Amino acid sequence: MAIRLNRPAYERAKNLIARGRYAFDARDDWSEHRPSAGAENDFIFEHGMAEYAHWHLGIDDERREGTKGRFSFPYGDFDRVHRCAVLSAEVRAGQYRYQDLEIAVAHLHGEIDALALRLG
Repeated sequence: MAIRLNRPAYERAKNLIARGRYAFDARDDWSEHRPSAGAENDFIFEHGMAEYAHWHLGIDDERREGTKGRFSFPYGDFDRVHRCAVLSAEVRAGQYRYQDLEIAVAHLHGEIDALALRLG
């Protein structure tokens, strides 16, 4: 698998966090907070595949363009960045040794935790 960092998605995630659009949730919450396949399909229908891509930190160059399978490492629910998604991505990126993704999600994780700490 040739997964690389989706830089526009990473920049969007940083921007959302800086604007306070994140959920400070626990590591195991992603299975409950993650959009369902139906919600993903509805989002694509309403906003298009390019916008869907902006909610995923990974791009798999071996997958066909214009498919959901091309995008991996989701970081939010199409509204906010979720700490639980970032933590999940951090673990998976480390497991598969996707260094650019691992560094990016570690940065997002640090930004969320630092903001949450400052805001109390």
